Amino acid sequence: MSQFFHIHPDNPQPRLIKQAIQIIDGGGVVALPTDSSYALACHLDDKSAVDRIRRIRGLDDKQMLSLLVRDLSELATFALVDNRQYRLIKATTPGPYVFILEATKEVPRRLSHPSRKTIGLRVPDHAITLAILEALGQPLLASTLIMPGETQPLNDPEAIRSRLEKQVDLVIDSGACAQEPSTVIDLTEAPPVLIRAGRGPLAPFGLSA
Repeated sequence: MSQFFHIHPDNPQPRLIKQAIQIIDGGGVVALPTDSSYALACHLDDKSAVDRIRRIRGLDDKQMLSLLVRDLSELATFALVDNRQYRLIKATTPGPYVFILEATKEVPRRLSHPSRKTIGLRVPDHAITLAILEALGQPLLASTLIMPGETQPLNDPEAIRSRLEKQVDLVIDSGACAQEPSTVIDLTEAPPVLIRAGRGPLAPFGLSA
């Protein structure tokens, strides 16, 4: 049975953020709000929790999850970024984008794309998610909360609780999110390549849907 926290979307209560981190550190899977839709997230190094997210989402091990990072200071640890890529990322973060980048050797093999050695990174613009990342002190591994066979992400915490209360350990209620997935852009190519159109505008990358 999952726990259900009501957390203020703009001024997250530190006590509840601390409790959320305890659940994550204990191997929990959390449904949390972002600046696009709700996402499923877990500890970066917890293979069991990662496998649970994949089962909930209906994903195989060839489909990447994204790293949620608090700011660009963590970028170089996980991705190899040139000046062109950095300028684009800096101009559009925090925001509803996942950037596909070349993974560094520090990234565990199971977290990068099995053939391309790439990784998806995201700096979300949501006070709760950023507060969790800041207090945790490391990235989260995450996936947009789209259920198998569906095309729209879940954005209502009560509906998420009803559908997933036996599959996740925590649902964070901060009200409904936007019901759009994040925009996924491959920056390993020049010019950038649109992988999935979502909430983020495409104009900064010279792209159109």
